[in-house]
Order: sequence, then C-alpha cells, then structure tokens
Amino acid sequence: MESLVSPRPLPQDPMIRSLIAQARRAQLNRRTLLAGAGAGATALALAACSAGGGATKPTPAADTSSTDKTLNWANWAAYIDEDDAGNYPTLVAFTEETGIEVNYEVAVDDNNTYYGKVKDQLALGQDIGADLSVLTDWMIARWIRLGYGQELDHANLPNLANLTPSLQNPDFDPERKFSVPWQGGFAGIAWNKEAIPGGLSSVSDLWDASLKGRVGVLSEMRDTMGCIMLEQGVDIAGDWGDAEFSAAIEELDKQVADGQVRNIKGNSYLEDLKSEDTLAAIVWSGDITVINAEAGDKWEFAIPSAGGTLWNDNFIVPIGSPRKTNAETLINYYYEPEVAAEVAAWVNYITPVVGAKEAAIAIDPELAENQLIFPNEETLSQAHIFRSLSGAEEQKYQAEFQAILLGS
Repeated sequence: MESLVSPRPLPQDPMIRSLIAQARRAQLNRRTLLAGAGAGATALALAACSAGGGATKPTPAADTSSTDKTLNWANWAAYIDEDDAGNYPTLVAFTEETGIEVNYEVAVDDNNTYYGKVKDQLALGQDIGADLSVLTDWMIARWIRLGYGQELDHANLPNLANLTPSLQNPDFDPERKFSVPWQGGFAGIAWNKEAIPGGLSSVSDLWDASLKGRVGVLSEMRDTMGCIMLEQGVDIAGDWGDAEFSAAIEELDKQVADGQVRNIKGNSYLEDLKSEDTLAAIVWSGDITVINAEAGDKWEFAIPSAGGTLWNDNFIVPIGSPRKTNAETLINYYYEPEVAAEVAAWVNYITPVVGAKEAAIAIDPELAENQLIFPNEETLSQAHIFRSLSGAEEQKYQAEFQAILLGS
C-alpha cells in the first residue's frame, strides 16, 4: 500500500479546502504523555461504562463571565501550539486580546477515564474545575444525552460560520447547540521502518508471527475495534450489531492471549514505539508526524487497506461552569482561520476551520502536500466514522473491550 506520508498534488475541491490539517514543520520541544491504560485507569473506565445520571437533568450554573475574566480549559496532551519556553502562543495572544486569563490543563488522558473522574459532579450540576473540556464525538453524545453540557449562545460565536459544512449537523448534536469541533484525525497503523523495511498494509499484518510481542493497540475502543472490524469487512458506519462486534472482540482477545499484542494504551503508546518495545501499532495519525519530528524519521503511518477510523474531538462547556461566555469567546477566537492554522501547524491534526488552509500555506506552502496534513477526497474515502451507539450498546461493548484490557 502507498504510504500516506508521501506528498502528492492536491485538488482544489471546496470540500477539501475546508479540511486543513496538521503542519509538517512544528515546534516539538516538549510533549506530556499520559497513559490510557493501567489498573487504575481501567477501573475508572469500567465505572464510566454506566450511563449515570438520574431522571432529572442538572441545571446550568449562573454565568459570572462579566465579572470573572478567567477560564479553565481541560485538553489532551500535545494538543495546542507551544513554544520553546513551554508557553502557548495562541493563548497568550487570546489573553492580550480579550483580557481573559486561561488556565490550560492537560487533564484528559482518554475519554472514559476523564469521564470517570467527573461524572458524579456533572450529575449534580457541580463545577468540575473546567469551563471547557475537549472530548471525542461519542463521549460528547453521552454528555449531551445526560444533560451535562450547556447550550451555546451562537450570537457569541460569529466565527462558527467558518465551520466546515460536513461537521455542522452531526446526529449527536444537530445545529451544534452544545458542542463545537476542535481537531480531528485518523486511526490507522504505523511501523518502525528500520525494523520492518517492507512496511505493512493491513491490520492483519500486525498479527504476523515475526511481530509477536512487539505490537500495540489503542485503549480507545472505537479506534482499535473499528480498525479490526473494517479488516473483517464490516462497514462501521453502517448497520451492524452484536455478531460483528463479537467477531472482532474474539480476534483481539486471541491476539492478546497469544502474546501477539504487547500493550493496550492511550497516548503513552508513543513511548513504546520510541523504546522499540513495540515495532508496530494501531495509532493516531498526527502522533506519528510528531514522533518523527521528535525522535527521527523512523516511523511510517498508513490507513489500512480495509480502511481506518475518522474522528473529531470537540469543545463542550460542562454544566457546572460559571464562565460560559468566556468559553464561547475562546471558541470563537480559535475559529479565526489564522489562529486555526497556527494550531494546526503544531498539533498535526485536521482542523475544522474553513479558510485555515490558505492561512497555513502562508506559514508553510508545503503544508498541503502531505495526505496527513491535508487529506484529499481519495484519502478521506478510506476513513470511516464509527457509528453512534445506543446507551445499552455502549455499556455492553465497552465492558467487553475493557475486560480484555484488564486481562492484558
């Protein structure tokens, strides 16, 4: 399979122009990696499988933004621009422009463990210490379903007009009343080019005997299971059920039990690649661009021949936040194309902001030449969104997946 790291010319299709992505040359001096596995994290994730909440949804906190010019933002590791001194240039500029001081915290290690830490406070409508949280589509769907997010005032979000059309009306949040995309990306496969010079093309290649004990997969259920299900011929965006999921679980369970899979982790899987504890893995696309810039051009990413997953992480204002207007001011700021391009040039993921491509080209004209930086229609056609799950399905499937994590 042709690697998606190799540059190729891009068409000027309007839809594609709206999908500016990650920069090839980024400032990569510091990266905080948080483990998504381990006994404590797994216990929290299992607890998070419960839908939680009662019949009565909590009520939003009173907004004190007019008198309190502060903001707490909970995000994932290496998910914002950062300079050599460890500052966040776009946040510094935001504070200078608005007077709002931002406490930026790398607080999300994976969706389930974060939710496990805050769900009891959310159910009571309490302040969880974050005025903005960044979570993946399916977790956002849960928060909205349970009433844990505050409805956004679009009058405070004029730049939301720059949201790429394909993301404006997701099934879990029509008209984007509660959430706004932050970044997106692919899950696929990556390998150490020195150890595996012939490369890999499919998820099945990870199960080759030569890689026994040197394979990693993600603790994010939808990405690992999505890639395995696609390999088994399942349209993960379509109509499938228990039988298809069980077949994929059996495959993963076998590979873990046989010792083929060494680790099931969140962001810390990159440490395993760098130490060569693992030589190949199911990974997130932008991370491989980052690790290559940090530790030498040793790894290659590809969307598997049967397809990979496509996901988005989103802003949401927790129900107990007393600073919703401040949060909306920040969201609006990051939907300015020039700001979005600056972030994209560092985080190496797909930005949802129309016009950011042109702004990014002003930073580096080569940004549009890499399919992980700026995916074209052909690349996007190989990526699939894991369909929305019902509450019962989510509880059942997540529990089955976590059982394997506990035994790994």
